[in-house]
Amino acid sequence: MKRSVLALSLAVALGAVPAAYAQTSPNADTSSAVANGSSGGADPGGTQTTPAKVKQLGTVDVSAALDQSRNALSPDTGSSQYVIDQKAIQQLPLGDSTPLNQVLLQAPGVVQDSFGGLHVRGDHANLQYRINGVIIPESISGFGQTLDARTIQSIKLLDGALPAQYGLRTAAVVDIDTKSGPALGNGGSVGITGGSFGTLNPNASLWGSNDRWSWFVTANYLETDVGIENPTSSRNPIHDHSNQVKGFGDISYLIDNDTRLSFMFGATNNRFQIPNNPNQTPQFGYLDTVDFNSADLDERQRESTRFGVLSLQGKIGRTDYQVSAGQRYSSVNFSPDEIGDLMFNGVASTIGRANRANTLQADFSTPLGDSHTVRYGVYGEFERGDISNNSLVFPANPDGSQASTTPIGIYDATNLLARTYSAYLQDEWSIGDQWTVNYGVRGDRYQLFRTESQLSPRVGLVYQATDSTTVHAGYARYFTPPATEVIDDSNIARFNGTTNQLPGTSTGNSLPLSERSNYYDLGVSQQIGSTLTLGVDAYYRQVRRLQDEGQFGTALIFSNFNYDSGRVRGVEFTANYDNGPISAYFNGSLGQALGKRVITGQYNFSPEELAYIYNNWIHLDHDQKFTSSGGVTYSFTDTTRAGVNYIAGSGLRSTGSNGIPNGESLPFYFQLNLNVAHDFTFGSFGKVKTQLAVINALDRSYELRDGTGVGVGAPQFGPRRGVYLSLQKDFDF
Repeated sequence: MKRSVLALSLAVALGAVPAAYAQTSPNADTSSAVANGSSGGADPGGTQTTPAKVKQLGTVDVSAALDQSRNALSPDTGSSQYVIDQKAIQQLPLGDSTPLNQVLLQAPGVVQDSFGGLHVRGDHANLQYRINGVIIPESISGFGQTLDARTIQSIKLLDGALPAQYGLRTAAVVDIDTKSGPALGNGGSVGITGGSFGTLNPNASLWGSNDRWSWFVTANYLETDVGIENPTSSRNPIHDHSNQVKGFGDISYLIDNDTRLSFMFGATNNRFQIPNNPNQTPQFGYLDTVDFNSADLDERQRESTRFGVLSLQGKIGRTDYQVSAGQRYSSVNFSPDEIGDLMFNGVASTIGRANRANTLQADFSTPLGDSHTVRYGVYGEFERGDISNNSLVFPANPDGSQASTTPIGIYDATNLLARTYSAYLQDEWSIGDQWTVNYGVRGDRYQLFRTESQLSPRVGLVYQATDSTTVHAGYARYFTPPATEVIDDSNIARFNGTTNQLPGTSTGNSLPLSERSNYYDLGVSQQIGSTLTLGVDAYYRQVRRLQDEGQFGTALIFSNFNYDSGRVRGVEFTANYDNGPISAYFNGSLGQALGKRVITGQYNFSPEELAYIYNNWIHLDHDQKFTSSGGVTYSFTDTTRAGVNYIAGSGLRSTGSNGIPNGESLPFYFQLNLNVAHDFTFGSFGKVKTQLAVINALDRSYELRDGTGVGVGAPQFGPRRGVYLSLQKDFDF
């Protein structure tokens, strides 16, 4: 996206401010307007042109009204949604110290994978993250570990047949509302979590408002000896230390009763040792060396992400709007153990990937009469990706055997420039008191080495059958461009005749294609009394050019490829209970994700694999037939509670003795977590919140990956039993 276009768009948006400011008048009772569901704190029909005084703004009420207006920009009609609020997060074993990916595992249809990865309804990744309505492009290392749960007021996981407003990343939308200074008052919080495996996690937050300004900022540091999943079942991994720093902030300025300017920013800097798998046998000789202890390998990886977004949000007449301009930068750098990697893998690669994305997003919502709300908007993204591979390899004979013990160097670097343009138009039509229809169309255009585009119709229906029964159904045509940050356009032919020659043909398609799919979703929610809600949801996705990703090297970096066809289907069950001191939830899902015929990235596959997949449907490597999560919390008093939760699954895929790619599944796993929390009061020092957690209380050792399967690297095991204590002190100014 050209800077001139970005500047012009902001100028147009900012130019609307004086007009809105001139025609509005302060509401005599702003708090009443908010309580009655008003989307703004002013009467748009007023004639007063004198600017409102600062003291008349009512920072808390005006901010609440603007938040309500922003929510009106993001409908979920016809789609499936699961909401996890701040209270639910605090009831998890680690409370606000819970990593974001572990929070999302409490939603139905979400499957855990190694390296903090998540799969929703059979997709590899393909998650769209929105913070306060603003799209944040995903990072190379997975944006899910960039945010801290302490920033979150609530999370809404949207999947199924999404309205036209949502596109590009379509497996699910992780819609995050952050905490805000006006709602919290003036104060802050400091705390620390520590425990097993050398875990130390201090944190600090500040929030508040003053005059027209409000702010919320938080930061935390994590040090642990289990930064990445252990490749063995042992309790203590070898060479797995990690240091991680995260920060987030949101600063807002109220221009008037109907307009707010916000700057949101975040950063993370994570360093990992790559854990070692002992007792491995070297496959290659290095000079005069023929032996190397695999427990002494020293591979490391560094990941960093930072983003900033400037947003103007408000109301002109009856139209709510939000215009945002932002940038996200992400990088991953892998440093090998040169001698060790050469001897075990035949290649030692220093890999660098960097991606910078500039974005412009504008969303509008206009009610038409009493029955229609029209929503429309545009989105643009300009990405630049830089990839470098500096590799040491051995010369190889025609049969692949090592021809020399003296390594040679091969350097390869490439730049990627990608442009994405999107626009949508949709109408939410309320038909009587029982029916709501959301229909619309979306257009997307993606340019990299080729230009791909699609016009995608959407329709969603909600039927309020009774006061306690709600039925939803939807259809969505999806267009999903490849994730630019994981495209590797390296010249694979340079490795021919070396020990890093790839197993497949070098004449295959190296660049992935955009995925196109038809998505069908049907669900029903039943309220039983005032305490229990049950739900069931079925979905089916018919896919062309199905995208998948795999780890095809030693670095913990994924590369993407396409199957020609895909079929994804499943059903989800949910139950939520809340009655007095007891709250509980249960999720269970059955699913299947299949692909056939590899049409891009063939060089990563052996000829035998390609031949089998060409003629047969195979399970995707991240397919898990059964997935479940649940938990119960009991509050003894306002200051004391105890809880238990679990995650379970039938296991991801592996390639067994029959040689069929992804032909078998790993064993069933079950992880039980316990916690107890109590608030202590110490005289004038005040209240200190404490929480004791036991993760994997039964200490069951289970494999997430066994090192086999399409695009699967080393084995990874789930966490062993760990005990953690959290202390948190809030304070007021």
